[in-house]
Formats: sequence, structure tokens, C-alpha cells
Amino acid sequence: MISYNDIEAAAERIAPFARMTPLLTHQALDAETGAKVFVKAESLQHFGAFKIRGAFNRLAAMSAQERAKGVLAFSSGNHAIAVAAASKHFGMRATIVMPADAPKAKLDTTRGLGAEVVTYDRAGESREAIGARIADKGGMIIVPPFNDPFIAAGQGTVGREIVAEIAPDIVIAPASGGGLVGGTAIAVHHAYPNAKVYAAEPQGHDDIVRSLASGRIEKNPPGIRSFCDALMVDQMGDVTWEIAQKHLAGAVAVSDEEVRDAMRFAFRYLKLVLEPSGAIALAALLSRKIEARGKSVAIVASGGNVDPALFAEVLQAGPEAAPL
Repeated sequence: MISYNDIEAAAERIAPFARMTPLLTHQALDAETGAKVFVKAESLQHFGAFKIRGAFNRLAAMSAQERAKGVLAFSSGNHAIAVAAASKHFGMRATIVMPADAPKAKLDTTRGLGAEVVTYDRAGESREAIGARIADKGGMIIVPPFNDPFIAAGQGTVGREIVAEIAPDIVIAPASGGGLVGGTAIAVHHAYPNAKVYAAEPQGHDDIVRSLASGRIEKNPPGIRSFCDALMVDQMGDVTWEIAQKHLAGAVAVSDEEVRDAMRFAFRYLKLVLEPSGAIALAALLSRKIEARGKSVAIVASGGNVDPALFAEVLQAGPEAAPL
């Protein structure tokens, strides 16, 4: 279990690299939910997502000898970009294993930052197995997307920033492997032990929902079932599962259409461009999966790295906009 002290140390390490993102409000959001809602706009973070917090914390904590070995990461996009950016900053070589169907914007950005990209078929191949083979052959250090104490502590600085500004009753964050929601929960509970922290997952990739119900790590069956491309790992890791058991009040599953509605809502009222995964926590609130009426609620909008064509399609498919 990582501690709040680990998150404090991470905050100090990443201070030169990470932006303190704003908490946004809008009367339409409060009226729609009956709550006082604050949206943590990590889509405005450097490189468009929260992932740089964990990646920079992990690489900044490495020794010069470790950095000389280079790093290997596997990711559908945002962690890939973050590791590539951190590697470039520290003058390290980086190889990133990414699904061939990852958004083109994420693939292009990762390559543009100087990382070598190895693609794979996410429906039939294991990114962990591919990454392990490459890392073993090249002597590289694996930087996982979530199941690592330094990664989770870095992501936990999101929660540290939230409680520095507000006293939340409820916090909702996107969840795949659980690094963001877990680290955030530790930071929130350090300041406000009675706050309830929830994970938001895509329907069909709701392993945290099922894990919390069964009391053991559950695995998602193979196959792609969501357009939330950043939230489709097989299962939690032991590091994040330990945090989840202690700190999460629950988890909810959200449909693709509910996520699309949230993307449109965020663009219309908050003027935020959110990728599907970045909008899922807002979707959980707007779809009333979590009862929040009369509460102070913090929502983590985790990223905005969406392909322009997909974003345009989402906006155009929505109902005709009413006057603001």
C-alpha cells in the first residue's frame, strides 16, 4: 500500500513538469445533478491527460544507472505519450507497445516524442507478454501503466490538488487498472476520511465492479466492447487492488451512449474537449449511477486526446443544441 507521504514525494518530484489543472464549475451541471460539482480538468494537463503525473514520477525517481537502461511501456495511448515525453526529457530511450487500433493521434504523438512504437492486436495478443520479451532482450526497465507504487503515487497528486481547493463529499474518477482512482482516493482520505470515492468503468470492462462484489480480482473476458479505448485492461494489479479494497466506496459501469452524452455536455457547457475515457466519470454522475444530490462532488476529467473525426461524430450525433 502506498502512503500519503509517497504522494507528497511525488508532488515534489513532478512539480517542474505537471500543471496544476483547474476545478471547473457550471450552473447547468449543478442544476442537472442537484449537486455542487467541480470538474478536475486533466484534459488541460500537459500532453492532454493525467498520465504524465505517474510517468514523470517513476522516471524522476530512477537512478542514473537505471535511466541508462531505457524503459519499456505498454499502453493504449495516454501512458504511452507520458512515458515518451518523460523519456525525452531525461534523455532516455523508450519503446512503447501499443494496440494497432489505438487512436491515430495517440500513435502519432508517441512517435513524435521519439519513442519506438511496437503495435499489437489487442484482441488476440498480450501486450504484457510482448513487452516482457522486448524488455528482457534489451535490458530495459518496464514502466507499467498502473500497477506500480510510483505510478499510483504520481496519479494520486490529482486527489491532493482537489482537496487543496475543496472539501468533497464524493469523488468520481475513471478506472481501468485503478492507479488514478486509487491514488486519488488515498490523497482524498488523508484530508477527508469520510469522503466517498467511486470508480467509473465502461460496461463490458467492469472488472472493478465485479472485484469489489466478489472480494477478489476479477478478469474481463477477451474482446473489445467499448469505445473508451484507454479503459480496457484485462484486470487490476495487486498494487491497485489493495488500494481499492481499502479506499473505494464502490464502482459503477457506464454505457458508451452515456459517455457520448457526457462528452457533448462537457463541450457545450464547460468548453472541454474530452476523449471517451476522460468523460466517463462525468457520465457516471449525469446518468445518476451515483446519488449525489445535495453533495459536493469532484469529477476527474482525465484526458482530452480524442481523434478529431471521432469527436466530430459524437457532437454531430447529439440532439440539436438549445440556447446556452
